[in-house]
Amino acid sequence: MKPKPQDLKLIVQDKYGQIAKGQKSCCGGDTCCSSVDYSIFSDDYSGQQGYNKDADLGLGCGLPTEFAGIKEGDHVLDLGSGAGNDCFVARTQTGDAGKVTGLDFTEAMIKKANKNLEKTGFKNIEFIQGDIEEMPLPDASFDVVISNCVLNLVPDKQKAFSEIFRVLKPGGHFSISDVVIVGNLPEGLKKDAEMYAGCVSGAIDKNEYISIVEQQGFSNIAVQKEKEIVLSDETLLNHISPEELEEFKQSGNGIFSITLFAEKMG
Repeated sequence: MKPKPQDLKLIVQDKYGQIAKGQKSCCGGDTCCSSVDYSIFSDDYSGQQGYNKDADLGLGCGLPTEFAGIKEGDHVLDLGSGAGNDCFVARTQTGDAGKVTGLDFTEAMIKKANKNLEKTGFKNIEFIQGDIEEMPLPDASFDVVISNCVLNLVPDKQKAFSEIFRVLKPGGHFSISDVVIVGNLPEGLKKDAEMYAGCVSGAIDKNEYISIVEQQGFSNIAVQKEKEIVLSDETLLNHISPEELEEFKQSGNGIFSITLFAEKMG
């Protein structure tokens, strides 16, 4: 039986709460429950200006700040801000005149991000706890929205992108890195809660993802970057049978990280 949306939210909240506290977990590059190493999703941030090693938990799947076109003075919203890594990078682009807001569902992550923020001395970054499907944020208040491997974890993606449209200013835009699938994933991957919290089973078809963005009224939609995510046979066999594995490998279907851009026309 497929978990209910609220149950999925609690799974994600619990897992990322464990990661924030430095506890053992089945995702985030830990190997206690399986051989999954989720660092295979992430891109290297170390060359990015404003990179904060303490805030990089290796949970992303792209570099949205590299493609977001953030300008000095912009107000930027980072969805699923975690320990704050993307916020600190975005802050170097907005400068003192701008502002960066990080929104995260997990209380432990907000605490971790605020501890990292205290060390920086920045006064124009804030971290807020909240649900992406119902953001506690005013209408038309952000120039740019970024997110890194988080929207796939949200059960109602239509609601999430509707909220992104609402909080963006007219003429604003988003650049979001996320995990999508091409073709069909084996059923074992789709329904496994641990894989959901590790970014795979929560992913939807790439064309469906882009269609949801279109349905919310966004324009000029473009894939800025795309790369295939290759999971090891050992990892896949924790969730599917050897027969399903062979069929999956022959199918041409796959898991991809994309960075997607779209505008809210003025």
